[in-house]
Amino acid sequence: MELFPLHGIVTVLNTPFTKEDTIDFPALKKNVRYALQAGVAGFLVPAMASEVYKLSPSERLEMVATVLEVSEGVPVIAGIGANDLAASKKLLKSHLALGCKNVLFQIPYENDAQFKTHFSELAHLGPEMIMLQDWDFSGNGLPDSLICNLFDKCEAFRCLKIETVPAGIKYSRILKLTQGRLNLSGGWAVSQMLEGLQRGVHAFMPTGMHYSYTEIYRLYSSGKIEEAQELFQRILPVLAFSNQHLDISIHFFKRLLFKQGIYNTPNSRKPILEFDALHQKIADGHIMNIIGLENQLKALRGNIDSKK
Repeated sequence: MELFPLHGIVTVLNTPFTKEDTIDFPALKKNVRYALQAGVAGFLVPAMASEVYKLSPSERLEMVATVLEVSEGVPVIAGIGANDLAASKKLLKSHLALGCKNVLFQIPYENDAQFKTHFSELAHLGPEMIMLQDWDFSGNGLPDSLICNLFDKCEAFRCLKIETVPAGIKYSRILKLTQGRLNLSGGWAVSQMLEGLQRGVHAFMPTGMHYSYTEIYRLYSSGKIEEAQELFQRILPVLAFSNQHLDISIHFFKRLLFKQGIYNTPNSRKPILEFDALHQKIADGHIMNIIGLENQLKALRGNIDSKK
C-alpha cells in the first residue's frame, strides 16, 4: 500500500450546536466549505475538539455523513473512539457502511497485549486507512515498540497522530524507526508547529483559523521559512491563551467561528469548564486580531489565484 497522502492542514471540526442543544448541520457544512476555500487537506470528525464523547452514536454518524457530502473529495477521517471494544466495533461498522473508509482509532491503553487485541479486532473489520491516536498529556504515550509492531503487521495502519508531552522528540524517533514511512500528524502540540515541520511531520490537525494555518504550511513547504515564522508568531498569543485546557480551546474556537458568522452560536455541551466574562473579554481581543489577519490572508490568496 502506498503512503496515505496526508500532507498539510487537516481540520478537526468543532461541533456547532443550536440554542436547543442539537447539532447545527447547516453551520457544520458552512465551516467545511470555508475550510476548503482556505485549502485544508482533510477533515477529522468527530474528535476531542468536537466534544466527541458528548455525542450520541447517531449524531456522530450524521456528522461524518454531512462532512462527506460537502468535502469535495478531500480525505475525511472518522473518529472511532469509545470506552469499550464492543462500542468501538459497532461505531466502526456503521461508519464503514456509510462509506467512510478512513478512521481514527482512539484505544485506551492498559498494556501491549490488551492494546494489540483491541487494535486487531477493529482492523479486521476492514478500514482502508487507519490513523492511530497517541494521546497522553501527562507522559510519553504509546511505547515506540508497540507502534512499530502494529505498523509492520497491519497494512492499513499508515498514519499516527501524536499528542504527547513533549511531542517533538517522539516525532523524530518514530520517523527514524519507521524510516519515514509512517505518516505523522501533530494535534495539540500545534504551538510547536514549526518545530514539528522541521522534524518532518507531514500534517497538523488544529481547529479553526483555517487561512492562518494553511498559509503557514504553504510558506514553510515552499521554502519561505522566515515568512512562515513571522506569520506563526502572529497567532502565538492565541495559542498561548487557547491551549490552557482543551475546554478553553473549544470555547475559544467556537467563539471565533461564531464571530466570523460561520456558527450561529458559540455553544458547547455540558459538562465543560466555565468560560467566564474575563475569558470572553480576552478572547474577543484575540478574535478581532485573527479576523483581521484571516481577511488579509483571504484577500492575498485571491490575488495569488487570480494571477495563475
